Amino acid sequence: MATAPDAPVLDTIAAMTIDSIERCGMDDRTLLLTRMAALVAMDAPAISYLAHINPAVKADLTVEQLQDVLVAIAPVVGTARVMSAAGHIAEAFGVAIALAETEAEAIANAEAQSRSKS
Repeated sequence: MATAPDAPVLDTIAAMTIDSIERCGMDDRTLLLTRMAALVAMDAPAISYLAHINPAVKADLTVEQLQDVLVAIAPVVGTARVMSAAGHIAEAFGVAIALAETEAEAIANAEAQSRSKS
């Protein structure tokens, strides 16, 4: 009998994402731009965009490319959805930056404590 995972929802989403990527013939950048367009169309919350920031950075996705996607889909999904998405994307970037700063601070504190013990 399998043991219950600690985060069944996140584990399921991760498994679905991995399966989707393995079955998709798109390069990383195209896949991420397509997913971003789908998030805009769904009026997804900031947390959904946050999950794509690290992969987007690794795929060398530029802000200009993301802006191009927003411009391209605006006539289809509507300006309200695009403006909503822009706000959610900005919020996701803010969270990502705050998390990175917190992590950097924790690393700096650990290094300082390590040096003080020496």
